[in-house]
Amino acid sequence: MPPLPQRITYRVAVDRAPGVFAAVVTAIDELGAELVGTDTTSQQRHVAFRDLTVEVRDAVHADEIAAALVELASVELLAITDEVLAAHHHGKIRVEVTRQVDGPRDLSLVYPPGVANVCRIIADDPAAAYRLTIKSNAVAIITDGSAVLGLGDIGPLASLPVMEGKAMLLKSFGDVDAYPVLVDEQDPDAFVDTVVRIAGGFGGINLEDISAPRCFEIEGKLRQRLDIPVFHDDQHGTAVCVLAALMNATKVTGRELAGLKVVVQGVGAAGVAIVQLLRAAGIEDIVPVDIDGIVEPRRRAGLDPVRFRLARQVNPRELTGGKEVALAGADVFIGVSGPESLPIELVRTMADDPIVFALANPVPELHPDLAAGHVAVMATGRSDFPNQINNVLAFPGIFRGLLDAAATAVTDEMKVAAAEGIASIVGEDLAHDYVVPSPFDRSVVPVVADAVARTAREQGHVRPGSGGSLSTERQAAEQDAAQRAVQRAVTRRFHGN
Repeated sequence: MPPLPQRITYRVAVDRAPGVFAAVVTAIDELGAELVGTDTTSQQRHVAFRDLTVEVRDAVHADEIAAALVELASVELLAITDEVLAAHHHGKIRVEVTRQVDGPRDLSLVYPPGVANVCRIIADDPAAAYRLTIKSNAVAIITDGSAVLGLGDIGPLASLPVMEGKAMLLKSFGDVDAYPVLVDEQDPDAFVDTVVRIAGGFGGINLEDISAPRCFEIEGKLRQRLDIPVFHDDQHGTAVCVLAALMNATKVTGRELAGLKVVVQGVGAAGVAIVQLLRAAGIEDIVPVDIDGIVEPRRRAGLDPVRFRLARQVNPRELTGGKEVALAGADVFIGVSGPESLPIELVRTMADDPIVFALANPVPELHPDLAAGHVAVMATGRSDFPNQINNVLAFPGIFRGLLDAAATAVTDEMKVAAAEGIASIVGEDLAHDYVVPSPFDRSVVPVVADAVARTAREQGHVRPGSGGSLSTERQAAEQDAAQRAVQRAVTRRFHGN
């Protein structure tokens, strides 16, 4: 992953003399950096204190700017602030209380003696934890740090800033209380055992940044052993967003979803999940390809158990050979692979008005500028082009719906419903450059949450007595009853009867 351009703020003291500040600007410009902001924080008779915000390429570039400022006469470098580091200072999330403790009565309600009665209620009826504790809104974001962004296996601790970011998005978009859980374990069985032992306080599990193929084994075993939803966002969040965009792209190009011929390039975590969800949505003609060509059972190279199982489920025309064979006449290309790996010459062999989702990030399989005039609908993972496929469209609403329903699992039907919800947001504004809503569209989460919760209830994947399948009136009545029980316990404690 190339370095992210970042902004550094240099606080300097500059002599108030002609030409001094101009020399500062010239020094920054000569080093190929951009001065994007300047703020005079205070002034004295002979000196001005300024904050200079400069966009630099990386840390080395930032140091070069600092060295140049130090060398200038009549300029003193006082401090340097890194925008990225400042955004992460002391972490990005925190725990907040829902009720203040301002006196003895408040304390007696939320701690002994009142809390003891709540504990007894849960001991008698574990489902009551969904009504009386944070479990009803809590998600564990669990990682081993083995596949973090483009950084690879950097370990769980170094992954913590990413997990905090995930928690921020779940809270900001879905009002879900999420917390990072770092598991320093590479063995899949030991990892699963650890997660099972700590899962009791959570209503859902979000697996994050776990390398393939271990992620498939871990997710499968956790689903077997836990009675709460387990969702690997790198797989299923991507798949849901791709399906949503594809639903609308077919409308733009006058196609039917079930009749599509689809090529999926990249058979890692995201690629496998995309294939599986497209099949669940009714698409049969799917051809997966990787660096060795079409993934099919007779191929000898690079067929691990995951690829072999996938190969037996798809490719109904039994194509063999390279991806040029798969792409000939195909309606759709979905890339979750590597940069610049889709030649425009192969795009020209696809069906008329092809759909191309080039999702490698930051450099897509095919650059949109190169695709112009050859592709009917183009999507990428980048925010600087139309039709950004971003997982934040999916996972906050999915978890909001799962928690609202007190769901015991997440199914393909729920994921398809989530995709339909995302696609519906576009509505009458549907166009070749608008097949999926913006990641910042706040109307997405409620629609997705409702679709997921409704599907969970229809399928019966909700916990009896948790409140997820109860009417609003019934939930309110049970909450009132629980509150009265707590108050009775407090009264008995203080009056001795």
